[in-house]
Amino acid sequence: MSRRSGACLRRCLLIFAMVSALCVSGPAFYWKFKKSLALEGVSASCTPCICDCPSPQSLLQIAPGLANLSVPDCGKDDPDLKEEMEKQFVDLLSEELKLQETVSEEHSQRMNITFGEAKRLASQYQREAEKCNTATETCEAARERAVALLTREKKVTILWEQRARQLGWEGE
Repeated sequence: MSRRSGACLRRCLLIFAMVSALCVSGPAFYWKFKKSLALEGVSASCTPCICDCPSPQSLLQIAPGLANLSVPDCGKDDPDLKEEMEKQFVDLLSEELKLQETVSEEHSQRMNITFGEAKRLASQYQREAEKCNTATETCEAARERAVALLTREKKVTILWEQRARQLGWEGE
Protein backbone atom coordinates (compact mmCIF):
# COMPACT_ATOMS: atom_id res chain seq x y z
CA MET A 1 0.00 0.00 0.00
CA SER A 2 2.84 2.39 0.77
CA ARG A 3 4.48 1.77 -2.64
CA ARG A 4 1.27 2.58 -4.38
CA SER A 5 0.78 5.80 -2.38
CA GLY A 6 4.42 6.79 -3.00
CA ALA A 7 4.01 6.31 -6.76
CA CYS A 8 0.76 8.26 -6.70
CA LEU A 9 2.42 11.06 -4.78
CA ARG A 10 5.26 11.19 -7.36
CA ARG A 11 2.77 11.38 -10.23
CA CYS A 12 0.82 14.14 -8.52
CA LEU A 13 4.02 16.13 -7.89
CA LEU A 14 5.07 15.67 -11.54
CA ILE A 15 1.68 16.87 -12.78
CA PHE A 16 1.81 19.82 -10.37
CA ALA A 17 5.32 20.76 -11.58
CA MET A 18 4.25 20.64 -15.25
CA VAL A 19 1.13 22.73 -14.61
CA SER A 20 3.18 25.28 -12.61
CA ALA A 21 5.76 25.53 -15.41
CA LEU A 22 3.01 26.07 -17.99
CA CYS A 23 1.35 28.73 -15.83
CA VAL A 24 4.63 30.59 -15.42
CA SER A 25 6.00 30.34 -18.95
CA GLY A 26 2.74 29.95 -20.88
CA PRO A 27 1.84 33.65 -21.21
CA ALA A 28 5.32 34.52 -22.50
CA PHE A 29 5.15 31.80 -25.16
CA TYR A 30 1.61 32.86 -26.08
CA TRP A 31 2.57 36.51 -26.68
CA LYS A 32 5.72 35.55 -28.57
CA PHE A 33 3.73 33.18 -30.80
CA LYS A 34 1.00 35.79 -31.35
CA LYS A 35 3.60 38.44 -32.22
CA SER A 36 5.34 36.18 -34.75
CA LEU A 37 1.97 35.44 -36.39
CA ALA A 38 1.19 39.15 -36.57
CA LEU A 39 4.57 39.91 -38.17
CA GLU A 40 4.03 37.32 -40.91
CA GLY A 41 0.87 39.06 -42.07
CA VAL A 42 2.46 42.58 -42.25
CA SER A 43 4.61 43.66 -45.19
CA ALA A 44 8.27 44.45 -44.61
CA SER A 45 7.95 48.17 -45.32
CA CYS A 46 5.73 50.44 -43.20
CA THR A 47 3.88 53.39 -44.58
CA PRO A 48 5.37 56.73 -43.53
CA CYS A 49 3.68 58.50 -40.67
CA ILE A 50 1.76 61.62 -41.51
CA CYS A 51 2.34 64.29 -38.88
CA ASP A 52 0.61 67.62 -38.82
CA CYS A 53 2.45 68.93 -35.75
CA PRO A 54 3.36 72.62 -35.36
CA SER A 55 7.06 73.48 -35.37
CA PRO A 56 8.60 73.98 -31.91
CA GLN A 57 8.77 77.53 -30.62
CA SER A 58 12.06 79.15 -29.77
CA LEU A 59 12.81 80.89 -26.50
CA LEU A 60 12.62 84.29 -28.17
CA GLN A 61 9.11 83.54 -29.40
CA ILE A 62 7.97 82.41 -25.95
CA ALA A 63 9.50 85.31 -23.97
CA PRO A 64 10.70 88.12 -26.23
CA GLY A 65 11.76 90.29 -23.28
CA LEU A 66 14.59 87.90 -22.35
CA ALA A 67 16.70 88.88 -25.36
CA ASN A 68 16.89 92.53 -24.24
CA LEU A 69 18.55 91.78 -20.90
CA SER A 70 22.24 92.52 -20.74
CA VAL A 71 24.53 91.69 -17.83
CA PRO A 72 26.71 94.86 -17.91
CA ASP A 73 23.65 97.03 -17.28
CA CYS A 74 22.61 94.95 -14.27
CA GLY A 75 22.64 97.08 -11.10
CA LYS A 76 23.96 100.18 -12.83
CA ASP A 77 21.70 102.47 -10.84
CA ASP A 78 22.22 100.78 -7.41
CA PRO A 79 25.01 102.62 -5.47
CA ASP A 80 25.53 99.79 -2.95
CA LEU A 81 25.95 97.21 -5.67
CA LYS A 82 28.23 99.53 -7.62
CA GLU A 83 30.43 99.98 -4.54
CA GLU A 84 30.60 96.20 -3.99
CA MET A 85 31.59 95.60 -7.61
CA GLU A 86 34.43 98.15 -7.40
CA LYS A 87 36.10 96.46 -4.40
CA GLN A 88 39.31 94.60 -4.97
CA PHE A 89 39.38 90.82 -4.98
CA VAL A 90 41.63 90.69 -1.90
CA ASP A 91 39.25 92.94 0.00
CA LEU A 92 36.36 90.67 -0.90
CA LEU A 93 38.29 87.59 0.25
CA SER A 94 39.27 89.19 3.55
CA GLU A 95 35.66 90.26 4.13
CA GLU A 96 34.50 86.71 3.40
CA LEU A 97 37.04 85.33 5.89
CA LYS A 98 35.87 87.78 8.55
CA LEU A 99 32.27 86.72 7.97
CA GLN A 100 33.19 83.05 8.23
CA GLU A 101 35.12 83.73 11.44
CA THR A 102 32.13 85.57 12.91
CA VAL A 103 29.81 82.74 11.97
CA SER A 104 32.14 80.14 13.47
CA GLU A 105 32.43 82.15 16.71
CA GLU A 106 28.64 82.39 16.97
CA HIS A 107 28.36 78.68 16.30
CA SER A 108 30.98 77.96 18.96
CA GLN A 109 29.12 80.12 21.49
CA ARG A 110 25.84 78.34 20.75
CA MET A 111 27.56 74.98 21.12
CA ASN A 112 29.10 76.03 24.46
CA ILE A 113 25.71 77.18 25.72
CA THR A 114 24.09 73.95 24.57
CA PHE A 115 26.87 71.90 26.16
CA GLY A 116 26.50 73.77 29.47
CA GLU A 117 22.74 73.23 29.39
CA ALA A 118 23.25 69.53 28.70
CA LYS A 119 25.68 69.24 31.63
CA ARG A 120 23.22 71.04 33.91
CA LEU A 121 20.36 68.75 32.87
CA ALA A 122 22.56 65.68 33.27
CA SER A 123 23.49 66.66 36.83
CA GLN A 124 19.83 67.39 37.61
CA TYR A 125 18.82 63.96 36.29
CA GLN A 126 21.65 62.40 38.30
CA ARG A 127 20.34 64.05 41.49
CA GLU A 128 16.81 62.85 40.70
CA ALA A 129 18.11 59.33 40.12
CA GLU A 130 19.96 59.41 43.45
CA LYS A 131 16.75 60.55 45.19
CA CYS A 132 14.85 57.70 43.56
CA ASN A 133 17.52 55.20 44.59
CA THR A 134 17.43 56.47 48.19
CA ALA A 135 13.63 56.30 48.27
CA THR A 136 13.73 52.78 46.82
CA GLU A 137 16.26 51.66 49.43
CA THR A 138 14.12 53.19 52.20
CA CYS A 139 11.00 51.46 50.91
CA GLU A 140 12.86 48.17 50.57
CA ALA A 141 14.12 48.43 54.17
CA ALA A 142 10.59 49.23 55.39
CA ARG A 143 9.21 46.27 53.43
CA GLU A 144 11.81 43.96 54.96
CA ARG A 145 10.93 45.22 58.47
CA ALA A 146 7.22 44.71 57.74
CA VAL A 147 7.86 41.17 56.53
CA ALA A 148 9.87 40.44 59.68
CA LEU A 149 7.09 41.88 61.91
CA LEU A 150 4.45 39.89 60.02
CA THR A 151 6.46 36.69 60.41
CA ARG A 152 6.87 37.36 64.17
CA GLU A 153 3.12 38.09 64.51
CA LYS A 154 2.27 34.85 62.67
CA LYS A 155 4.50 32.91 65.07
CA VAL A 156 2.87 34.56 68.09
CA THR A 157 -0.60 33.88 66.63
CA ILE A 158 0.25 30.22 66.05
CA LEU A 159 1.59 29.94 69.64
CA TRP A 160 -1.57 31.49 71.13
CA GLU A 161 -3.75 29.27 68.93
CA GLN A 162 -1.85 26.15 70.13
CA ARG A 163 -2.28 27.20 73.77
CA ALA A 164 -5.99 27.85 73.19
CA ARG A 165 -6.45 24.41 71.61
CA GLN A 166 -4.65 22.82 74.54
CA LEU A 167 -7.10 24.53 76.89
CA GLY A 168 -10.08 23.18 74.93
CA TRP A 169 -10.80 25.78 72.25
CA GLU A 170 -12.04 24.14 69.06
CA GLY A 171 -11.79 27.12 66.69
CA GLU A 172 -13.85 27.93 63.66
